[in-house]
Amino acid sequence: MNDLKERDLSKKKSSLRENIEAITLAIILALFIRTFVVQAFKIPSGSMKETLLVGDHILVNKFIYGIKIPFIKKTLIPIKNPQREDIIVFKYPIDPKKDFIKRVIGIPGDVIEIRDKQIFINGKNFGDKVYESYKDPDKIPAESSHRDNYGPVTVPLESLFVMGDNRDNSHDSRFWGFVPLEDVKGKAFLIYWSSVLPRGWIWNWNWETLILRWDRLGKTLK
Repeated sequence: MNDLKERDLSKKKSSLRENIEAITLAIILALFIRTFVVQAFKIPSGSMKETLLVGDHILVNKFIYGIKIPFIKKTLIPIKNPQREDIIVFKYPIDPKKDFIKRVIGIPGDVIEIRDKQIFINGKNFGDKVYESYKDPDKIPAESSHRDNYGPVTVPLESLFVMGDNRDNSHDSRFWGFVPLEDVKGKAFLIYWSSVLPRGWIWNWNWETLILRWDRLGKTLK
């Protein structure tokens, strides 16, 4: 009888240990993936409209620009640097605790100039892009704001010049400067979820009020 009890107790301990080991392994794998491979982010503002909308949930490839050692921001295995028109997530230079998402316009060595909302890179017109959005017909002079007229400036080494696709309503490199390459977290590549709550949701919220944007699910970002 005692032998049976001991065997049952041993089986329970073995099963508990297996469960703990499985959970531990799952946590380690999840942390590894989040740290080095893919991380999810939610879009909180309209600075990237119409490419990204408030309520979009995106996946960011953290591996594409190299494997970085956490906390010290050193690249252990370099792969490639961000390219023009990549959509990147990075630490906001003014407040590194915040993550920003913008599109790369200038890479190291580029001369950037904006004339009446037209972007020039190294003296050549960057051209009209399908993703850029201008809602305000007015053009603000450089002495009043850097929004529509800016530069020329040269992008420093190990830095990027970034802008939001919603060009008239984006807080970006035109106002606070360049993004250090070491602060880039990864490249956005997919919208995996997109939803919005209608006006008045604070008082009447329930799951039925949540509007799911089906047409945006699984959309790749360019």
